Amino acid sequence: MINFFVTWVISAISLGITAQIVPGFTISSWQAAAIGVIVMAFVNAIIKPIITILTLPLTILTLGLFLLVVNAISISLVAYFTPGFSISSFWAALFGSVVLSFISSLFNQILDKSNNNSLD
Repeated sequence: MINFFVTWVISAISLGITAQIVPGFTISSWQAAAIGVIVMAFVNAIIKPIITILTLPLTILTLGLFLLVVNAISISLVAYFTPGFSISSFWAALFGSVVLSFISSLFNQILDKSNNNSLD
């Protein structure tokens, strides 16, 4: 349960940092970021796999680069369903999804290293 809460908080912080870095990516409050992470979990679990399967031929044709567009569509859906979270354009969603992935993976890597050091 603690691991779930830590992951949720890290994702909300990552979303907030992304909003500070990417122009056109706006989050009005920390509550909007927290709700956005919950909506993002549902979108990534339910809608994103369906979009990925439907666009599989195009993804194969572009050697996987179309998955960036799928990520942008997913983050745009999150912004649509989350009050206080808005994205101004497709390009902001595309760049924001890349930055969000980078920041989240950086935080998760740091957290993983600190957990591995505490086990030694």
